[in-house]
Amino acid sequence: MLVKQVRIWLAGAAALVALTIGGAKAEVEIEYWQYFFEARVTAMDQLIENFEAANPDIKVTMNHFPYADYRTKVAAAIPAGEGPDVVQLFYGWLNDYVAAELIQPLPSDAFPPAMVEEEFFPMVAAMRAGDSYWALPTAVRSLALFYNERLFEEAGIEGPPETLDEMIETAKMLTKVDDAGNLTQVGITAGMSAQDHHWFREVLVRQFGGEPYLDDYRTVNYNSEAGMRAAEFYTGLASEHKVTAFGFMDEPQAAFKAGRAGMHIDGSFRIGSLNKTRGLKWGVTELPANADGMRSNYSSYWVNAITTKADGEKFDAAVKFMAYVTSDEAMQIWLDVVGELPAKPSVGLTDSNSMNPVFGPFIRGLAYANTTKFANESAQRQLLIDMVQRIDLEGQSVADSIAIAAEAEQALLDEYYQ
Repeated sequence: MLVKQVRIWLAGAAALVALTIGGAKAEVEIEYWQYFFEARVTAMDQLIENFEAANPDIKVTMNHFPYADYRTKVAAAIPAGEGPDVVQLFYGWLNDYVAAELIQPLPSDAFPPAMVEEEFFPMVAAMRAGDSYWALPTAVRSLALFYNERLFEEAGIEGPPETLDEMIETAKMLTKVDDAGNLTQVGITAGMSAQDHHWFREVLVRQFGGEPYLDDYRTVNYNSEAGMRAAEFYTGLASEHKVTAFGFMDEPQAAFKAGRAGMHIDGSFRIGSLNKTRGLKWGVTELPANADGMRSNYSSYWVNAITTKADGEKFDAAVKFMAYVTSDEAMQIWLDVVGELPAKPSVGLTDSNSMNPVFGPFIRGLAYANTTKFANESAQRQLLIDMVQRIDLEGQSVADSIAIAAEAEQALLDEYYQ
């Protein structure tokens, strides 16, 4: 009798072990990749912890790599059936990732285009192709005008400028030169190598009455009267108004961080480094409007996408994870930890966020921001750098220089989209 009971007990224990093992095997594990940025890693750790608590049958493993190596590693891993099931990528890389079959469309039952367009800020439409979205952001970025509060106080300036004309007058009050006439402090930074190429395209060209591109960013359109007026305004900051110099202290952000620039146009991603800059007392405001009160802005973002590696249970788990990392809760956590802006008005435009003295100007700018669809951002930026150098250093006319830039960029776009 005792032997029989022992056998029954052993059989029950074996069954329990089998169930336990079976339960372990039933857990789905997916992999998430992003480039290394400490605050982003910290935020994603928190999101993964929350997601796994709500989905105990799914385990998410995060891997991250230095930015310089990131794209190469992604491109090598996925075709080999390795690497991420959900991947983070810059919005400007979308076409390349689709063409290389690294990512797959988001399922329309989980992410209906109509729902996405109702819930997200408009610039995410750049992630749509046909009837599907390929990727969605947790956070977005925009531009704003940073200003040095100490230099404003020294110059007797009460507050930041509201319009472009006021910006020029303010910059004049902040500019300093030595006895030889050399600039020692600029009223505003300038340099297409930083964020000014975005300011020129999506802000100034529009504020002077034009559109930078046509045909869904496949046709260059800034070689126009509006584009020339925008370029004249921009280069005139140095040549006419003498409130800046291209190449001052090499990098615009370096001049501002060193306290040698009164104003600086930059993205919301700059907040963290400025907060760590000792002795710098700064404020931020929305980009200046034109004389008619019209504002414009540029927005960029990193998105999450499901890779072609994910299928079956992993695909289903990846869809659930995508739904969470693009939720209101996730966006608020990302704002609090990383400082990047929520991709949904429901989070960004709350009173506490939109009126925040630091985040608020960037968030409010999202309502009127445009996102450039780049074929090759670095090459397209270089063409505008060259455009300004021809005007500033070689004395070429704005009309001639902008025509050269537009022709070269159109050739680049034609080759890319052919």
